Amino acid sequence: MQLHGIDFTSAPTRRKAITIASGQLDGDRLVLDSLESLHDFIAFENWLQRPGPWLGAFDFPFSLPRELVIHLGWPQEWTALIQCVRSHTRPALRELFKAFCDSRPSGGKFAHRATDLPAGSSSPMKWVNPPVAWMLHAGAPRLLDAGLSIYSLHPGDPSRIALEAYPGLVARSITRKSYKNDDPRKQTQARHHTRSAIIAAVESGQHRLGIALDCGLHRASLLEDASGDLLDAVLCLLTAAWGWQRRTQNFGLPEFDALEGWIAGA
Repeated sequence: MQLHGIDFTSAPTRRKAITIASGQLDGDRLVLDSLESLHDFIAFENWLQRPGPWLGAFDFPFSLPRELVIHLGWPQEWTALIQCVRSHTRPALRELFKAFCDSRPSGGKFAHRATDLPAGSSSPMKWVNPPVAWMLHAGAPRLLDAGLSIYSLHPGDPSRIALEAYPGLVARSITRKSYKNDDPRKQTQARHHTRSAIIAAVESGQHRLGIALDCGLHRASLLEDASGDLLDAVLCLLTAAWGWQRRTQNFGLPEFDALEGWIAGA
């Protein structure tokens, strides 16, 4: 099975690309075959259409919290919900989400999915720091259009499977130190050392998913990419491998709300 880890951005450019790490399992060891950068959504949409079989773990939220969906009166079925999300512009979504937050007490402004707490991930309705709402808005409709199979959310092509991933979940099982920054002024030697420690841990399998990675000729690229995009793609690739190993047990996912979705490995 071809496996992919996708580090996503809601605004791909030459400077900030959608990054894909691809590999295959060799026994219990994951071999990193290639790293790829996609600089626009057309390239990403074309990539999604590549024939299966493959499984990809994507770093963006696949859905919204049920609490928010009910509050807005939006469809409580995933396909219809994603169509509803895509029908709104980002400014319109921001106004709806901000009004929701403004009506709630300090410390509990954002609604969360059940998976967000165990994963340590941000609410999918957050539009800044990080803007995961825009990642959902840009990503989920494209998965739907591509006809991918998303376990328990959408019965698409069974040879092209999508799981939701969160690289921070894997990274934090190794270290809580910062390992990346898009600002060149903050791309410090300390973050370089932290990336080195994370790479060493994934090579030995000393992380929550327990899969050892063979970086091959790509190790230096993972270390020197101060943005962390390549490393995040690899952490998503590890998640894809973990899910594939558990494909006969619902890809390792627990029972969950089929509107909200679930982050693999959480």
